[in-house]
Amino acid sequence: MARPRKFRSPKALETKWEEYKNKCNNRVVLTHDFSSKNSEFVSAELRRSVTYTVEGFCVFLGISRQAFYDTYTEDERFLDIVTRIREECEIDAREKFELGVIPSQLAGLWMSKYGYTTKQDVIAEVKPSDKLADVMAQIGGEGLEE
Repeated sequence: MARPRKFRSPKALETKWEEYKNKCNNRVVLTHDFSSKNSEFVSAELRRSVTYTVEGFCVFLGISRQAFYDTYTEDERFLDIVTRIREECEIDAREKFELGVIPSQLAGLWMSKYGYTTKQDVIAEVKPSDKLADVMAQIGGEGLEE
């Protein structure tokens, strides 16, 4: 027997998505630093943002990722909001990378999740004279006059 849906309408899912994004954008973290001026450690609560993920959203909802996809991607009524959630996760990660919120050394890891790669295809430029030299070396130069 299938579990009952948490959301009866796409609008209800969209409302929870907006709540999740707000939570991600307004995380409060306790940070510690040493003040050389006062020669003491100081602590402060700072507002930080974390990257949106479908996995994080599912934890926020209290359901598994598999249950989320099985329940909501199979229903055409929810297809638009589920697609938008995926796209907003990708855009959020990309913007945070470009703005330096995500450290650059983690960019490849984050962006590979969305199909991007750090590999660059190198196309070797072959000059016609190089090909001729290879052919001549292979045949020993026989039959060619200088």
